[in-house]
Amino acid sequence: MGMFVNPDNSAFQVALNSEIYVDKTGMLEYTNKVINTLQGYICNSRPRRFGKSVTANMLAAYYSKGCDSREMFSTLKISESIGFEKNINKYDVIYIDFSRLPENCQTYEEYINRIKTGIKEDLLEEFPELELKEEMSLWDILAKIFQKTNRKFMFIMDEWDAVFHMPFISQKERQEYLLFLKNLLKDQVYVELAYMTGILPIAKYSAASELNMF
Repeated sequence: MGMFVNPDNSAFQVALNSEIYVDKTGMLEYTNKVINTLQGYICNSRPRRFGKSVTANMLAAYYSKGCDSREMFSTLKISESIGFEKNINKYDVIYIDFSRLPENCQTYEEYINRIKTGIKEDLLEEFPELELKEEMSLWDILAKIFQKTNRKFMFIMDEWDAVFHMPFISQKERQEYLLFLKNLLKDQVYVELAYMTGILPIAKYSAASELNMF
């Protein structure tokens, strides 16, 4: 279990502990159905305060190998599904909250390096036997893991469009960010599922084909 790779279920537990919780686990039946398919790229775009982060935390808690969530989900709707046991806590998950910044962050480089470096460090710790090198690109590290182990990854990404609301990031850097997501996700054999949340639809930001798989 790392900061980005194979997270635990503590964030979703907070939602379950709350006085008001709306059971949205029925959507897991759909995500289970589209795992490892061309339809496995999902962008949930909604206005603020629609529970997007709670839903992302739910997916991480259900799929991540970094925890045991059977008891947590045992009284929720998904437990009635025939695919419940087949999929719960069976996947390598990479969870990214794009709204989080490094301390005193003032540049795009500082922002994106926190994400890249953090994921790489988690992967090197998770797969020490593969002798992965931190200087490799993130997508090359993931491709090598798949090549050597046949293990794929689920990407759960909260507030993917947070970059577009940060005043210190230029238009050129926003394009670099779209290219980062394209290199990480598009046509990559190691992607099992990609689920993103945001305020506005992808078409608002990616007018070209960078993220058209969503």
